[in-house]
Amino acid sequence: MRIAGGLVLLVVSAMALATPSAQVRPVPARKAPANSVVLAQAQPAATIPAAQYLAAQPSSGFQQYKSYLIGRARSSGVREATIQSVIPGLRLNERVMQLDRAQQPTSASSGYAPNYGPYLSRHITSSLINRGQARYSSHWPNLSRIRAQYGVDPSVIIAIYGKETSYGSVTGNFDLLEALATLGYEGRRRTFFEDEFIAALKLMDQGVQRWQLRGSYAGATGYPQFMPSVALRLRADGDGDGYADIWRNEDDAFASIAKYLRDAGWKPNVPWGVPVRIPPNLNRAAIQSRLHPPRCPAVYRRHSRWLTVAEWRSLGIVPGGRGLPENEMVALMETPGAYADGYLLTTNYRAILDYNCSNYYALSIGLLANAIARR
Repeated sequence: MRIAGGLVLLVVSAMALATPSAQVRPVPARKAPANSVVLAQAQPAATIPAAQYLAAQPSSGFQQYKSYLIGRARSSGVREATIQSVIPGLRLNERVMQLDRAQQPTSASSGYAPNYGPYLSRHITSSLINRGQARYSSHWPNLSRIRAQYGVDPSVIIAIYGKETSYGSVTGNFDLLEALATLGYEGRRRTFFEDEFIAALKLMDQGVQRWQLRGSYAGATGYPQFMPSVALRLRADGDGDGYADIWRNEDDAFASIAKYLRDAGWKPNVPWGVPVRIPPNLNRAAIQSRLHPPRCPAVYRRHSRWLTVAEWRSLGIVPGGRGLPENEMVALMETPGAYADGYLLTTNYRAILDYNCSNYYALSIGLLANAIARR
């Protein structure tokens, strides 16, 4: 889920998933690194009802809000030791609020297809391709097992890892609990961020160390940049050691991304899409989608109605690249500047969109994956 900027939106769209959480065992206590957050041991704060806090906003202040969070955490079954180790010492993070307020709603898109070239030239670089190919090769034994288990194309897994965190080098340095509490207090999306805050506490109950829970200002964490609730449900063991560590173990991150995509509807042995040539006389009005998606309408507005590959051929749309069965249902998206006139998109492209609901994002993932796999 990428989930701030490109990172967060993705990862946010994943919240509707309902897969049981990965089986985890407690993590042995580790010495925190030198730059980790040092937690103050505070006395329990008094608890006030949520309704009383919300009625008092905004004058009650962050201290009362922390009392409200204590009540929410207790009612959600979080261990008292976890509550007292985190909530009393929380501070309001002004930088998080500044970054959140800077996020402006996307303006309604025009009727013209955007030029994807400038975006792709920035996000499919030789560095990303070369480093992705190196990981694709060095992790292949585990990636092949992950593909057998989840049915997801390993090159797409590596492409998401590369785009989300530059292959683990940029995972975010915000204290996740502090950031989520700040965003809940700010109130623009209170329910969402409070739920994520509780999920982060539950990760600690499962043995995840506080110093590990760092990430983007909007709560995405780990190599896959999962929101805490997604990490609770979908982190997976990718190397067979019995524990799913998405913060320090790449193979676990790969398995977790695969599990996410599978649960988003990934179909095995089908490419995300194939490039096409579009004839100049294509009747675009006849292929326009009449669907009204409940989320990301501007994204799906770029997609045509669903037709079989054979039906597209009859309209003069000529697929290239990896073969698709003639009866496969696909949608057309025109993509000026993106190496082809357009792409026929399968339901697997929709699974990538579930990670981050942006055509720029999903198309760059698909094309980066093709380059990593040398397709």
